[in-house]
Amino acid sequence: MSQSLSSFTDLIQSAERSAVHLEMRDVYAVPNEDERFAAWRRGQRLDPADRDSWWRPWLDVVQGITNKGVRIRRARIVSEPPSEYIRYEHSFTFTNIAAGEEIRWLPRRLASGISLPGNDFWLFDGVLVQFNVFDGDGRWVHTDQTADRTVAGLCSEAFESVWEQAIPHDEYTV
Repeated sequence: MSQSLSSFTDLIQSAERSAVHLEMRDVYAVPNEDERFAAWRRGQRLDPADRDSWWRPWLDVVQGITNKGVRIRRARIVSEPPSEYIRYEHSFTFTNIAAGEEIRWLPRRLASGISLPGNDFWLFDGVLVQFNVFDGDGRWVHTDQTADRTVAGLCSEAFESVWEQAIPHDEYTV
């Protein structure tokens, strides 16, 4: 079971200035991606020119938020060579960018000097953290939220350190 899109949508739409997302796993076993991942494995790729074929409700949410001036940034720490899942994810990241997200990639070998929290997270307006907890196979287990200032500060510092070193999506190849 995963967090519902509607509850997460409410949360991210409450952001007034910023939403940052740090992803640190090399594989995510997300059931709603199974069909698309299988199609990608068979060689199907999204056509940037055919927006109607890849635009999703999530992208409407992102575009609405960024259009009101909220900055959404996502950083991904990845192993190299990248896993099959990361190559898949990279192939459609242009859709997130089209909706207004900024995305960067950091090779894991460059993250060794950064203090990182133990789980992926979203940080909203620098004050509310939502940790996404996954099992060893990449399946979502649950989320934890905190407004603890120390934890939010740790996450903010970690994200900004990753962001400074990370490579913009259009410059990162897999």
